[in-house]
Amino acid sequence: MLAVNIETMPRMLLMGFVSYKNPWLHFKRNLNEYVLYFVRSGELHLKEEDRRYVLKKGDWLILEPNMTHEGTEKHACDYYYIHFEHPDVVSMKGEDTLALAQYYMTVHDQSPYHENKPLPPHEGLHLYSCCIPKACAVTEQGRYRKMLHDMNEMLQQYKRRHFNRSLTALKFTEVLIGLSRDTFMDELQRGERFRSKAIVKVNALLDHIHQNYQHKITGADIERLFECSYDYLNREFKKVTGQPISRYMNAVRIGQAKELIGTTSLGMGEIGYLTGLNDPYHFSKLFKKHTGMSPTEYFNQTRDDR
Repeated sequence: MLAVNIETMPRMLLMGFVSYKNPWLHFKRNLNEYVLYFVRSGELHLKEEDRRYVLKKGDWLILEPNMTHEGTEKHACDYYYIHFEHPDVVSMKGEDTLALAQYYMTVHDQSPYHENKPLPPHEGLHLYSCCIPKACAVTEQGRYRKMLHDMNEMLQQYKRRHFNRSLTALKFTEVLIGLSRDTFMDELQRGERFRSKAIVKVNALLDHIHQNYQHKITGADIERLFECSYDYLNREFKKVTGQPISRYMNAVRIGQAKELIGTTSLGMGEIGYLTGLNDPYHFSKLFKKHTGMSPTEYFNQTRDDR
């Protein structure tokens, strides 16, 4: 696995697509950049240092900088390639993938609001925005078609005259995030500690909360949207996040309120409205419960810290 800080954009060096109709052997080289391959058809046989890879349709591989790689067998193949640099990537070995999946999919994105979050399974990993497999197979047809579409879109952006590499880097970052989420969702569904349908619903509800926290979200709304009883989903939600739905939702709202207080000149009433806490008394009481101080006290503290 590779942990990538996607707060920093990759620097796109080269992108293209090649089609070898006759058997072809990849040449030997050692580069100081990352190289990504995504195979559309055929086979690509590679060795990076002492580790061998056989890439087939839908397979993805990232070769790391300053490591010798070369072809090991001749085969016909069609593949996309991306050469890029990134200053903040960590190579992980021997990690508990299920623990990583639980951390990234249910805790990491919400860590500023999670009161009893577990420690990350790898020291310092909380600083990284996503984890991606060094090598993986995109076998599900919907995902494969989307990956092809994304690769073609990136290639078209790369060929444009203006801002081509910046646009390609943004799209590439989106692809990395999507691959990270898909990989960890699959891992959670395979894990014995979670039932697949439940974890899918919990993650969908997490997305729904973060996209709609500024509106009133009732138990009836949740039952209608996710087609299951609120009590059942609340139990499963607590297993995953450590908090019931209502408490988690309020923690997200207070987290957003803290950001607005610290970075804008909006009044407390407007901040309460923008975070779904319209009653000023309820907003102040809830804010103090989560932070230990009133919104005004927090405002004064943020200004004193500057």
